Amino acid sequence: MEKRLNLFMAVLQGLLFCTTTRCATVPAMFIFGDSLIDSGNNNYIASVARANYYPYGIDFIGPTGRFCNGLTVTDYAGFGEAKYLGLPFPPPYLSVPSGAAMIMGGVNYGSAAAGILDETGNNYGSKISLNEQIELFGKTVEIQLTTLLLDPEALSDYLSSSLFIVTIGSNDYINNYLLPEFYSTSRIYSGEDFAKLLVDNLSQQLMRMYNIGARKMLLVGIGPLGCIPNQLAMNPNATGCVEAVNDLVRPFNQNLKQAMLKLNSTLPGSFFVFHNIYDTFIDMVQNSSKYGFLVTNQACCGHGRYGGQLSCLPMERPCSNRDQYLFWDSFHPTQAANAIMSNGCFSATATDCFPITGDQLVEI
Repeated sequence: MEKRLNLFMAVLQGLLFCTTTRCATVPAMFIFGDSLIDSGNNNYIASVARANYYPYGIDFIGPTGRFCNGLTVTDYAGFGEAKYLGLPFPPPYLSVPSGAAMIMGGVNYGSAAAGILDETGNNYGSKISLNEQIELFGKTVEIQLTTLLLDPEALSDYLSSSLFIVTIGSNDYINNYLLPEFYSTSRIYSGEDFAKLLVDNLSQQLMRMYNIGARKMLLVGIGPLGCIPNQLAMNPNATGCVEAVNDLVRPFNQNLKQAMLKLNSTLPGSFFVFHNIYDTFIDMVQNSSKYGFLVTNQACCGHGRYGGQLSCLPMERPCSNRDQYLFWDSFHPTQAANAIMSNGCFSATATDCFPITGDQLVEI
């Protein structure tokens, strides 16, 4: 074991990243999900769901493909201003040259419009579904990482020490179940049955990731989708959040938490953590002044009712007080909100993750 770990550390020497305040606590972070964490993969595919133009990234380094004015939740978790894990930003998978050593710090497979179900998001054109993202992860391990970590045991140690973040499921509602003109799911499944379908599928997908080598997995729940400008615009008679939509989402989160506990008990060597963003997000809506937000129902960059009927367009002028807005565009939070959600799992006082914090997960 000692020889194997020494080999592992020797291979990684010089690749581990240090910020100005902290060195990396895990060798890599691998990210799976949708537009909440996509850092540019959709720039490379034929999709309407893109954010590679101004004013996206106005408070970052410019447009990168992130659906935000600045940093995403996983940016804050890995690097960002909080520097919780001390990692560099994992590059979007489709931007990485074949054989590049940069993947040793992790990869972002996330794709805007992606869902747990393969058909989710088809109304936007191409996207990389979660099943496809897991296939790409398998190729990363089988083709790229095996050439960088020649010893199979060193590769296994590297993967089991890395952090895997999965943020998925929102599109299965807003770009599937809640679009009956495009999808039949709402006519086939009750809300409870649909939540079960999603979590059953996601559990199988997580087991596939486990079989490839993932061990430390952070599962991010769905936020209160009935509060986003897109849903407010679609339900003009709603006062406050659309509770019917929020009621649809709650069973998904409840089922995912139970699935997490089952996976922990049945997959040897694994540790799954559930990140409950729902409660914190609702609190940001209902007690906005506590967080410094002045506007919680209007997109900083968008058109129509609540800025939710048409999302942020190229070269559009966004609001100037972006840190006082909860929502950046029709669907996505501002970086100010993302920082709060990341803090809820990775800070020393984090209370949103169960059964342990994200910081404790990486230390295992």
